[in-house]
Amino acid sequence: MEPSGRTDALNGIDDDLLRRAQGRDPKALDELVSRLVPYVGKICASIALEDGDDALQEALVLIVRGLPALREPRALKSWVRRIALREAARAARARREHLVLDEEAAGAPLDLDLALGVRTALNQLTLEQRAVLVLRDLDGYSEREVAELLAVPEGTVKSRLHRARAAFALRYTR
Repeated sequence: MEPSGRTDALNGIDDDLLRRAQGRDPKALDELVSRLVPYVGKICASIALEDGDDALQEALVLIVRGLPALREPRALKSWVRRIALREAARAARARREHLVLDEEAAGAPLDLDLALGVRTALNQLTLEQRAVLVLRDLDGYSEREVAELLAVPEGTVKSRLHRARAAFALRYTR
C-alpha cells in the first residue's frame, strides 16, 4: 500500500503473473519481485530501520521460496505482509541485542547527533510503537493505511500511535 494518492503496486499483480512466477518463469519472477520491493521495503524500513535492507532481502528470499505453496492469489498481499513484518521484527530484535554505538559518532557534527538521538529513541520503542510511528509520521501513511499494512484495527493504530508519540517524547534527547 502506498500513501494516499499513490497506486498500490500489488494491485497490478494478476493471477497469470502470479501463476507464472509460481512456476518459476524467470521473467515473471523478476516482474513480481520488482513489484513487491517497494511494498516490502517500506514495511521493513519502517520497523527494522537501518537494517531494513537486510530484512527486505531476507523477506524476498522467503517469499520467492514459498511462492509455489501459495494457493490463493487473493491472499498474496497479506501473505507477503506477514513475511515482511516477521523479517523486519527479527532484524530489529537482532539489532537491539547487538546494539553498539559507533565511536566516530561521539565527535560528529550536530546533524549526526540529531540522527543518533532519533535513532536511539526509536530503538527504545516497542516494535509495534515504532512501526505505527514511522509509517504514520515519517512515511506519511494515513491511520487507515497503517491499519491495513499492519493488519490491525484502525483504533489499535490510533492508540499505539498515541502511546508511541508519548514514549518517543520521553526517550528523545537532543
